[in-house]
Amino acid sequence: MTTVFQKRSLWARVRPWLEGFDMPLLLAILWLMGLGLVCMYSAGYDYGTRFEDHLRNTLMSLVIMVLMAQVQPQKLMRWAVPLYGLGVTLLVATALFGITKKGATRWLNVGVVIQPSEVLKIAMPLMLAWWFQKREGSLRLLDFVAAFVLLGVPVGLVAKQPDLGTAILVLAAGLYVIFFAGLSWRLILPALLMGAISITALVMSEDQICQPEVKWPVMRDYQKNRVCTLLDPTKDPLGKGFHIIQGEIAIGSGGVTGKGFTKGTQTHLEFIPERTTDFIFAAFGEEFGLLGALALLAGFTALIVRGLMIASEAPTLFTRLMAGAITLSFFTYVFVNMGMVSGILPVVGVPLPFISYGGTAMMSLGLSLGMLMSIARTRRGRH
Repeated sequence: MTTVFQKRSLWARVRPWLEGFDMPLLLAILWLMGLGLVCMYSAGYDYGTRFEDHLRNTLMSLVIMVLMAQVQPQKLMRWAVPLYGLGVTLLVATALFGITKKGATRWLNVGVVIQPSEVLKIAMPLMLAWWFQKREGSLRLLDFVAAFVLLGVPVGLVAKQPDLGTAILVLAAGLYVIFFAGLSWRLILPALLMGAISITALVMSEDQICQPEVKWPVMRDYQKNRVCTLLDPTKDPLGKGFHIIQGEIAIGSGGVTGKGFTKGTQTHLEFIPERTTDFIFAAFGEEFGLLGALALLAGFTALIVRGLMIASEAPTLFTRLMAGAITLSFFTYVFVNMGMVSGILPVVGVPLPFISYGGTAMMSLGLSLGMLMSIARTRRGRH
């Protein structure tokens, strides 16, 4: 008797990898990836191989997300301490032996040149979620103090490089975990009140404290200049204020419907600096207008709302903390990037998720959203 083995189709082999995916989350991600490719072609078709590279990075990010979604959250817990330890070790090595470019020591040569601070975007929320999971049911004030120490060490090392944008993102990811773990509002509200008072005082005394001879504690001169430029970019319209002014002009000139695909004058006459990276939202707003911006915001909103729903339904404290931190970190990316382009926040190096050019950032997005997808699949009982 002859046994016949029927070869499985490609779909039959791929299908188990795709089953159980959270479809609303996946659709929001694919929508943003699609808009990112359209925007990158429009902003960068005359800028070398930016579109081809962005397409490759987008596909790699999607593959990483699919692979990471297969990893059970329990296994992610085992990576928390080693990954955090590796990240901090690499940051120390960067401070001692790192590569300096344009006055910043952010890169390390380990056979290939890497930016270790990117590791902490994933490792920081993982570590803190693991920390609170191990102490579930018996949390004390001392546990929150230890969590702030775990957060403060890498944030301080990243800020010292200096890399204010990445430091803000790592700090935000850690603070979200600590907040969701149950930090008392009695500690949060005074901090928020002090922040509001400080900002008000800064705005009211801008003429005095932004004088060149006035030194700000902790912050470097270029960081001080960014804040002062935000308060009044017209004081140096062809210098420090150029980025903000041109970004606002580009967004405003797009009107309701935009100037059209590949027809942005501010973009292609190179008035917009960093038009394919940090300021790509200005190029997007010019060519696609208010309606295009609303379509982009709809995608971001759908992803954030779905992520928070996944966090609220996650089965364990670890998965709730991770899902909440990943989702609100994504919100931080969007808010900071759009805020600095539209002139409500200082200019810092924060990309717009899926839209800005950048391989490392895209890989980090794939990893983090793959973790979120894994938590969603666990919630559905598919793991």
